[in-house]
Amino acid sequence: MEYNNHLQRGTRVSEGHRNFQLMYDMLTGIRIAVGRVCAKIQRELTNEDFTAAHKLVFDVTGNELTPGVKYDFKFKDYAPWVFRNLREKFHIDAADYMMSLTNKYILSEIGSPGKSGSFFYYSRDYRFIIKTIHHSEHKFMRKILKDYYEHVKSNPNTLLCRFYGLHRIKLPRGKKIHFVVMGNVLPSNKDIHKTFDLKGSMFGRWTSDEEAAKNPHAVLKDQNWVKNNEVILLGEAKRMLFLKQLERDTMMLVRLNIMDYSLLIGIHDMKKGNSECLRDHKLHMVTPNTVELERKSTHRLSRPDRAEIVRAALRNANPETIDPMELPASPSEERRWCLFYADDGGFRSSDENDYPLDKLYYLGIIDILTPYNLVKRSEHLWKSIVQDKDSISAVHPTIYGKRFLRFIRNAVLKCPTTDKKND
Repeated sequence: MEYNNHLQRGTRVSEGHRNFQLMYDMLTGIRIAVGRVCAKIQRELTNEDFTAAHKLVFDVTGNELTPGVKYDFKFKDYAPWVFRNLREKFHIDAADYMMSLTNKYILSEIGSPGKSGSFFYYSRDYRFIIKTIHHSEHKFMRKILKDYYEHVKSNPNTLLCRFYGLHRIKLPRGKKIHFVVMGNVLPSNKDIHKTFDLKGSMFGRWTSDEEAAKNPHAVLKDQNWVKNNEVILLGEAKRMLFLKQLERDTMMLVRLNIMDYSLLIGIHDMKKGNSECLRDHKLHMVTPNTVELERKSTHRLSRPDRAEIVRAALRNANPETIDPMELPASPSEERRWCLFYADDGGFRSSDENDYPLDKLYYLGIIDILTPYNLVKRSEHLWKSIVQDKDSISAVHPTIYGKRFLRFIRNAVLKCPTTDKKND
């Protein structure tokens, strides 16, 4: 997954939408599961908490554990005590979390541009992302959860993707759907004038001029960064803080045999501010008409078929602009507790004397659930035959980590001293 067209187009998921039942089930399960664990007195975590899985069964009649609901479904909450502690360490208020995620009208949906068929659901305030994941990613996340928790515990300013929950639902006669709840790196209250997704590799890491011309705010990649002579402007103090944390996070990923991650960088130009009204054009809802497309299909739809129908409907739908006035006017409360989100929700550029400059950076390491397994080893072998093996993404985690760090270090430029403005 990459953040291509990250906030470009969404589908308001409300009653009548074909995925309303799915979202209703997800949100109902989250509300009950989070409410249950947060109602209990805090305690120390045990080893068993990291492997725990609590199953809830929902039906129209309800029972002593779950209320009566519109649809029958089963919900599984993984490591609830661990994620309660993670949310607290990330300064996420439980009531605030449930309020953002559990109103039936607040979610917008975007299909992944990748091949996975995954979907993203953004909370109305764009603080949280619900992303469907493959079973293999789910298993891997459970495997590394204790290492991830310990890293967050000792690195409160980590740049790693912030996970707030891991769940699974099963609809009647349907497949099991695994999903995670994550924090959104990009802000809702600022126009993002440039967005980059950087891996440190060059092969295939290019957004074409044609695509950029059609969409001037498309997500750019490593080759674009180099060609455009882009830099992250940070003074010595901020530069050292950023690079040291980046190195700690990367070394943890290397140790866990993880690769294919990237640094997401959203850049807000403070001189332009929100004057270009980019959010007026970038944040859309569309209502896809899937009924006609489904009627044309005479066979029972598999999950990939259903995903393709939604994608087709999205392509044919007319977008309706989301009013930016509906979005929060200031950064969410939890951001002020992280060093890299403390400058109006981001990390402000600075000169060599650490005097503030006019760029705000929104930074985060994303896509951290890909291990270097047999599939990636095979990809490396095949691509290294036809391409420079040092330029491809699929390389051993140690090589990947060193290359990633080298690229980002080179991207962080020492900024010349500026004359301090008069107060």
